[in-house]
Amino acid sequence: MKIEKNAVVAIHFGVAEVDGNPLDSTENGSPLEFIQGTQYLVPGLEKELEGKEAGYKFDVTLEAEDAYGPFQEALVQEVPRSLFEGVDEIEVGMSFQAETEQGPRTVEVTGVTEENVSIDANHPLAGMSLQFVGEVVSVRSATAEELSHGHVHSAKPESDCCSSGSCQTH
Repeated sequence: MKIEKNAVVAIHFGVAEVDGNPLDSTENGSPLEFIQGTQYLVPGLEKELEGKEAGYKFDVTLEAEDAYGPFQEALVQEVPRSLFEGVDEIEVGMSFQAETEQGPRTVEVTGVTEENVSIDANHPLAGMSLQFVGEVVSVRSATAEELSHGHVHSAKPESDCCSSGSCQTH
């Protein structure tokens, strides 16, 4: 089966900065499963995999625009510390979920003063060119339930999001 919209795809991959510095990998773990066309992967990798089959090996370098996007200065802000009500200690490197006009977004604390907190809502890999190397492990049709939920339901019972109550997309 070829990878097309609404196919469930499993890949093993590694991602690195173009200078070779490794960032993440599925090596020694389970393959990454996703539904093609749901924008789960970065756009350039999803495009690279379109039309391919199990066994396809990829080695693709993506510019920032096709990976996690350009770094956006507008997503770096200084906000009043009072917005973190109930959080006793705020430290650089901590991450929080913020409600924005575009929905929930993860922000990272980049600075803390007595009165303000500097946050960055850019993806940690925004602005970077990245190299993805890997292999398509399997391709199958998504079930109607997976399509209605918007994500893959793994064959492992302990990870069944719906029986555990963690599936929020019904």
